[in-house]
Amino acid sequence: MCRCCDNCGGEMHQRQKKNADCQRSCFATFLFVASLIISVGVLCAYAANQHLTNQVRGSKKLVTSNFKDLKTFLNNTPAQIDYLVSQYNTTKDKALSDLNNVGPLLGSRVQEQLGKEVRPALDAALTMAGAIRETKEALENVSVSVEVLQEGTERLHANLTDVKKHLNNTLNDSACSVAQAASTCNIIRNSLHQLNINANFSALPGVSSQLAKVNDVLKIDLSSLVQKGYAAFNDTPDLVVNQTRNILSAVPYIKNVLESIGSNITAFTKTLPVQKILADLTIYLAQSEAYIQEYFPVVEQYDFYRWLGCLVLCCMVVLILVFYYLGLLCGTCGYDKHASPTTRGCISNTGGNFLMAGVGFSFLFSWVLMIVVLLTFVTGGNVEKLVCEPFEDKSLFKVLDTPYLLNQHWKNYLSGILFKNPNINLTFEEVYSDCKENKGIYTSLHLEHLFDIDEFLNVSMYTEDVALQIELIQINLSQVILLDEIGKENLLNFSFSGIEGIDFAAYLTEINKSVTKVDLLSFANDLEARADQLPKGALENALKGHANSIRMIHDQQVVPLEQAMSMLNQSIRLLKRTSSELMVKVQNVISAVNAAQLLINNNASLVIVQETKKYMDTIVGYFEQYIEWVKESIAMEVATCKPIANVIDTAVDIFLCSYITDSVNTFWFGLGCSSIFLIPAIIFAVKLSKYYRRMDTEDVYDDTENGNNGYHKEHLYGIHNPVFTSSVEQW
Repeated sequence: MCRCCDNCGGEMHQRQKKNADCQRSCFATFLFVASLIISVGVLCAYAANQHLTNQVRGSKKLVTSNFKDLKTFLNNTPAQIDYLVSQYNTTKDKALSDLNNVGPLLGSRVQEQLGKEVRPALDAALTMAGAIRETKEALENVSVSVEVLQEGTERLHANLTDVKKHLNNTLNDSACSVAQAASTCNIIRNSLHQLNINANFSALPGVSSQLAKVNDVLKIDLSSLVQKGYAAFNDTPDLVVNQTRNILSAVPYIKNVLESIGSNITAFTKTLPVQKILADLTIYLAQSEAYIQEYFPVVEQYDFYRWLGCLVLCCMVVLILVFYYLGLLCGTCGYDKHASPTTRGCISNTGGNFLMAGVGFSFLFSWVLMIVVLLTFVTGGNVEKLVCEPFEDKSLFKVLDTPYLLNQHWKNYLSGILFKNPNINLTFEEVYSDCKENKGIYTSLHLEHLFDIDEFLNVSMYTEDVALQIELIQINLSQVILLDEIGKENLLNFSFSGIEGIDFAAYLTEINKSVTKVDLLSFANDLEARADQLPKGALENALKGHANSIRMIHDQQVVPLEQAMSMLNQSIRLLKRTSSELMVKVQNVISAVNAAQLLINNNASLVIVQETKKYMDTIVGYFEQYIEWVKESIAMEVATCKPIANVIDTAVDIFLCSYITDSVNTFWFGLGCSSIFLIPAIIFAVKLSKYYRRMDTEDVYDDTENGNNGYHKEHLYGIHNPVFTSSVEQW
């Protein structure tokens, strides 16, 4: 109406005020700030609009990727099921291989268990056989050493006697009567009694009787008898092989049983509607993909229209901003503070007109902008609050899982659709969470209500036949003889050989003595040193000759005797250790052998039963392990439904929420912010335009009537006012 009455912007009259410049600056600043905020808002709206378009164009690749994952999911599922079924042959072949080798496998187990008692007993018997041989060698060494020592000490005694005799003759020489030699000769004479043997081996008892008994014991090769026992025990696997031929005759029957299990499993998998379901899903997926590919250009076309419409809205605001910025620019640059409101310049007046044009377009476009902001706010806000946020915290699934919500007759909608049984507790939230964790579809959808995998993989009825055939195994190990009676009697004869009756104390007493009462080398050195104290002459030379003779006796007779004594010492100590509680040791060996033999003869059947049961458990365990592997694979690895969760995430979280809703919310926020600040911008623009536009009338002052404060309007009186004119010129 203002425009129609040629009164746009109000009356073209501006009152003169003292703070006019301050008001003009404030209005310009506020308008500029409001324009900047509107600019930021429109840029935000434009960016959101462009972002939505870019995401829509790029969503084709994302949709294609999801369809590719779904195709892989559908194509791999049959192959995975076939692989699980085919692995039964591996289990079957392993079981048949063990059954074909039942003798060696079971025999080695029985031998291992019996060996815990048998091997230590045979090792003890073999050790005792070695002790007998060592005893014989020790007795021979004692006999030879005693004989050598007896002969050697006699010869040594005779030689030492001769040396003493010759020394006495030398010391009785007149040269020893000389005062310088008398004391030395007396010292030497007094030490001659040391030249004598110390150990007496002639009184030691002989060991010929013990040696003879041990030789009699060694006439029977005990080691050979023990080795026969080892050989007999090591033949246990062969005995088991020979006595388990009956189970080998049952292998064809067991093989047929195992083949029937595989056939039943294969037949059962073919009865499952998996192939039909997957085929239908594949067709539906292909149709869906074709439909999307066909209509995606239409979506892009409509998105272009949307983009164009939003761009027009942004351009509306930009047009208003252009007028405001031009008005500010022209008004600020063209404003002349010395010009009166009616004589303002063209540029300043143009700036004011631009501002009023911006105000006019604001009124023209604001209702459109507000309607668009309202619609986008209602749509984007509700989708964000009712769909996106509940989807993020999974409360959306809880709503969908509300009993009787989607179908007033069904408590659980999803189980009603899948299994036609709404009482099964199957929820959208649980399925989505399981698929998100990449679990198998069997676990996620609780397909055990459709077909029970436990019943499908129940092979207990067949394994009972296998176990029954294995339990028929009967093994007798009474043929195994560890040590016969001859060997045991030989051990007893060794214990009665009498080596414990040897007088070890007498031997050790003489062995611990030195061969001579004095060390001959020390005596010879001392004799030679004293000879050096004598005057040079025949006496000195004779004493040194005797010293050399003593050294020769030590080297030729004492040293061999010491070696013989060392050998005798080793042999006596060995015999002493062997004879210590010899009867008890022999009895322990015989008892251990008898206990091991008793275990083989009487208790081997119990061991065999236990090992047979373990063997049976191993065979049956192959199938149980296969079943557990299949269950685990079906539950966690076969037909993992992560692609389904990805499709839901793509449709809701990415496309609807991230691409569309976030962009729409950003758009209405930016456009709404611009629309809100258009209101103060209109006010400031109208106020500011008064300072830029050329007015029709202005305030004039009448000094005669009103002093400096009176004014009247020229337009109202219709008379030219010279006072006003002159005052304007002065101003």
